[in-house]
Amino acid sequence: MTSAEPVHPRGGPAAVRPPLPRPSGALRDVVHGMRGIGDGLPQGDGVAVFNRVYLSVTQELQRRLETGWFGDPRAAEELGARFAGRYLAAVRAQHAGAPTPACWRPLFQFRRHPHVRPLQFALAGINAHVGHDLPLALLATCRARRAEPADLEGDFERVGDLLTLLEERVREELMPGPDLLDVADPLTHLVGSWSLRMARSGAWMAFRTLWGLRQLPELAEEFTEGLDASVGMAGRCLLTPLAWG
Repeated sequence: MTSAEPVHPRGGPAAVRPPLPRPSGALRDVVHGMRGIGDGLPQGDGVAVFNRVYLSVTQELQRRLETGWFGDPRAAEELGARFAGRYLAAVRAQHAGAPTPACWRPLFQFRRHPHVRPLQFALAGINAHVGHDLPLALLATCRARRAEPADLEGDFERVGDLLTLLEERVREELMPGPDLLDVADPLTHLVGSWSLRMARSGAWMAFRTLWGLRQLPELAEEFTEGLDASVGMAGRCLLTPLAWG
């Protein structure tokens, strides 16, 4: 043994733990894309509101990938990159005047409405992203990795925990402060009618349905179109214009 070798306390060679994999360029690219979106929009724009909170959670995903928090870091990173990539693709399509998924159209349409509040913009973005984009990202990740849904379920739950942080941050930062009239504020009722927990559960069920339909492309396409439309309808309700107090 040379003097440069690490020594175990009992005198034998120390076990060297392999370094955790660092995030690849895919996740760095989506973070860069989100920063570009934020830099190009006024602060009050509805897309900018959602983008800010989503960027912070994606950066948290990067940090957790480096700490071994995920069971399969590479699969989790691919899921995160594919997931965020669908949002970035929708923003690019809208900017170019190309067709966009129905789930994102309400946010794009109402993004500058003076009577839609920042909390509504953020929740509408989460609704579109979780309800529609997440099941499609799960499906694409399974196909690309030749995996089964059960292989991703654990890390899906961990990604869901990060999304819960996103919702908590949104409500803490954008919900109006305590006031005697808050209980009567229509915003209180509106945001209370939407649940991230239910949206996550619905995303997993939609993914499992699409997985079951993977050999029936016509039915899978019909299901995807219906999912897109129904998520868009929920987003439109979340963006109901409200009078400011």
